[in-house]
Amino acid sequence: AAMAARCRLAARFHHIHGTNIRLDASHTQATRVESFANGLCFSQEPLAPGQIFLVEIEEKELGWCGHLRVGLTTHDPQSLEVVPEYSLPDLVNMGDTWVFAITRSHNRVVVEGEDTQARRRLWEPFLLIERVRIPRDTLVGRSRPGRYSHILDDLYKMNVLPATARRSRIGVLYTLQPDGTADMHIVINGEDMGPSARGLPTTRPLYAVIDVFASTKSVRVIPVDYGFPSLQTLCRLVIQKHIVHRLAIDVLDLPPLLKSFCQHE
Repeated sequence: AAMAARCRLAARFHHIHGTNIRLDASHTQATRVESFANGLCFSQEPLAPGQIFLVEIEEKELGWCGHLRVGLTTHDPQSLEVVPEYSLPDLVNMGDTWVFAITRSHNRVVVEGEDTQARRRLWEPFLLIERVRIPRDTLVGRSRPGRYSHILDDLYKMNVLPATARRSRIGVLYTLQPDGTADMHIVINGEDMGPSARGLPTTRPLYAVIDVFASTKSVRVIPVDYGFPSLQTLCRLVIQKHIVHRLAIDVLDLPPLLKSFCQHE
């Protein structure tokens, strides 16, 4: 309960940000209004151990090379005299900052047999990262069914979108280790990419870093509820697991709102 309350309060961007960023009134949407750089954003509050800072890509911009960048920093945004132009390399070069570029394909190295297990886990209601348990449903980005649904549907059923696509959801968190340090994890559409950085200090607060860079135009913070999945969510998991194609949901004898929830949300 304490984690859930803290996460709801922290699911906002800090008022300190790059010069090309505009925040909406709620400080949950960050849009880069000019150029391809100066799009650096931070979490409003330091993250607690196991607390994920999750964003959804809302808008893309053609003509630029590169995508969203995500990580953690010990630098309090309030203490920055000038917000760096780039997270990589500018903010990282200031020290005690760990940032990674999100690419079209996952950077995770999969060992033999692990891929099948990972796909099976995508149907489980919780994502487990060491001792951290997060309801998976909120973490997952979903494409909308349309003209090319027959092509995208295998991706949809596995709850996987290309990492840099619109509606993709990307989060960052850290977990405490026995030696008193922390490991940073990046989560892409409900899948843990494994430790992206190890040995992070835990004696100083760690803020999330979101760099709205290049072809990523706008992102929105997604609040994460650490409680139990809703009955609606559990119903969706069962329905999606047993259908051949998501457009087949239209012919099922289900309430219209539940059909829409299973197909789109």
